[in-house]
Amino acid sequence: MGNDTKSTIRRAERFQIILIGEGILVGAFAGIVVLLYRVWLEYAGEWLSDILAFARQSPVRMAGWFAVLLVLAWIVAKLVKYEPMISGSGIPQLEGEMTGKLDQVWWKVLPAKFIGGFLCILGGLALGREGPSIQLGAMVGKGVSKGLDRGKTEEKFLLTCGASAGLSAAFHAPLAGVMFSMEEVHKNFSVSVLVSVMSASLTADFMASTVLGMDSVFRFDILKTLPVEYYWMILLLGAALGVMGAFYNWFTLKVQAMYNRAKCLNVTTKIVIPFVCAGILGFTLPEFLGSGHRLIDELTHTDMMIGTILFLLVGRFIFSAVSFGSGAPGGIFFPLLVLGGFIGGAFAAVGIQFFGLDSIYLNNFVLLAMGGFFSAIVRAPLTGIILIFEMTGSLSQMLSLSLVSIVAYVVATLLKSKPIYESLLERLLEKRGKEVYQDQGQKILTEFVVHQGSQVEEMMIGEIRWPDNCLLVAVRRGTDEIIPKGKTKLLVGDVVVTMTDERDMPMVYDQMERLCGEIVGFEDSLNY
Repeated sequence: MGNDTKSTIRRAERFQIILIGEGILVGAFAGIVVLLYRVWLEYAGEWLSDILAFARQSPVRMAGWFAVLLVLAWIVAKLVKYEPMISGSGIPQLEGEMTGKLDQVWWKVLPAKFIGGFLCILGGLALGREGPSIQLGAMVGKGVSKGLDRGKTEEKFLLTCGASAGLSAAFHAPLAGVMFSMEEVHKNFSVSVLVSVMSASLTADFMASTVLGMDSVFRFDILKTLPVEYYWMILLLGAALGVMGAFYNWFTLKVQAMYNRAKCLNVTTKIVIPFVCAGILGFTLPEFLGSGHRLIDELTHTDMMIGTILFLLVGRFIFSAVSFGSGAPGGIFFPLLVLGGFIGGAFAAVGIQFFGLDSIYLNNFVLLAMGGFFSAIVRAPLTGIILIFEMTGSLSQMLSLSLVSIVAYVVATLLKSKPIYESLLERLLEKRGKEVYQDQGQKILTEFVVHQGSQVEEMMIGEIRWPDNCLLVAVRRGTDEIIPKGKTKLLVGDVVVTMTDERDMPMVYDQMERLCGEIVGFEDSLNY
């Protein structure tokens, strides 16, 4: 065993202590970056309102604003050409990097994503700040890793810390930041990662809260807990959200594919389309512009008619897909929560008008639909539940929120709708082609949890056909670390630690996920 391998293992033994300090460091830097990003986006939204009010006063000024929008689109396109990894939300790019299939240049992504996201919101595109905030936080983590000269294994931990810090600072939701980074980015819940990620998330939240205050993102009251006799409506809402979530994923990917198939469009002209649409909507239907935060305030504080709710829902649904499909830097995280809220509002309005539902419960259904829609689309129900709780400051809906999220998750799964970020990553990899490393690169330690029903459950290590170019380093069972031997039997909950070269990481990761994951049906991976 070479010196590189020995040093990697020795450093891994002290990960828990080292990573807490590094997590705090990443959280502090990521918190500052995302805080600045969040403040500048708020300025962009305010400036957009002022510009539209000024431009409406004469046709010449309106024409001038369209000219400005074309310039903004040209600048954003230049940024995307300069660094293609800033396109879209950034979460698929991060997931691709975590599995070794993509490699982002942190010092290029950070400024390009920051400026591109700001210009998109200034132009009025229906995009969110949360996906970009996660990517910005992760790139801060990568920058810290490069600055400290850490290895690839440690770098992936710091990427996870940065992603958690980014979501925490963007949403004032430290627990959701931890859960999302573990559930969606890192893909397992090892203790060493959890403690460091929590340190990063809390540090970033402290940085943001110190400047922006402790108020929750959405401010609407839940006056009464939904009575049990209305729980049949929750089940119905969950099923509707599952169907709508599957349709959202299909429609978003369809619009993106239409952009890509149009041979007459290049990077610049693709991005020009939503900017021009935003200009038209700015003078006709400004409610469709931006992330949609103000619409949720109006929905929960005024008596909207069913027709108005449905009109705003459909309009934002379409414009959000047009904005995101163009490849402009910006996310779907916040816009999909707004859409979910309007689905819940429409559902409650129908219940109030036709089924005798008390109007006092409309806000309950808005909140429930946000969590359920997120669960159906992203397929991360725990994150959705915790996120909605932190964003609204309401604990009273935990049971009903869990119920609607589970039903939406199950329905979307039965409809065979893949999680949106997984689908977007596949599209990205198809477009770029899988990157092949020319040398072996560094040694990378990766952890995989043995799930209930996996292929390797209750099997001895010697009976399993492990991936080529993969070294089994250890098996962690609770607090014990077991040296792997041929007769060691793997149990549910065991953490299998592997070492592989950077070059082989994508292939090994995919095979280990098939072996240790819950899906059965890859019998050819075993020796009989």
